[in-house]
Amino acid sequence: MKKFKLNDKDKQLIQAALKVLEENFDDGIYNHTVGCAILCKNGNIYKGVNCDGIHGSCAEYITMGIAVSQGERDFDTIVAVHEKATNCVIPPCGNCRQMLFEYCPDIKVIVNDVDGNLIKVTARDLLPFAWEAVVC
Repeated sequence: MKKFKLNDKDKQLIQAALKVLEENFDDGIYNHTVGCAILCKNGNIYKGVNCDGIHGSCAEYITMGIAVSQGERDFDTIVAVHEKATNCVIPPCGNCRQMLFEYCPDIKVIVNDVDGNLIKVTARDLLPFAWEAVVC
């Protein structure tokens, strides 16, 4: 697994995700408790929050949907945040890992390593042996 060091753009991405979460956090209702930001290869940044409910959707799904809806297809880096998490960064759940693998397996995902240090790894590395569609 290749690990990438964070740069200034990554730190700005974390701040963008924290800002969208701060602007939309629902204290007590918990509908919007995770923020996300995605950096496209052209430099555009899209932000979103999770939408909880009986069949809620993760912040990564919402944010990817916003970016794709704006015509984006080339993604560089994504991060999900919660203010009380280590370094305010949380890893994507299994569903989000699969979605990222299918949309952009080489996107870099900001996560904490086992020592609590921020690193980037590819979605491919976050989901070894991922399911892939077989074309017959």
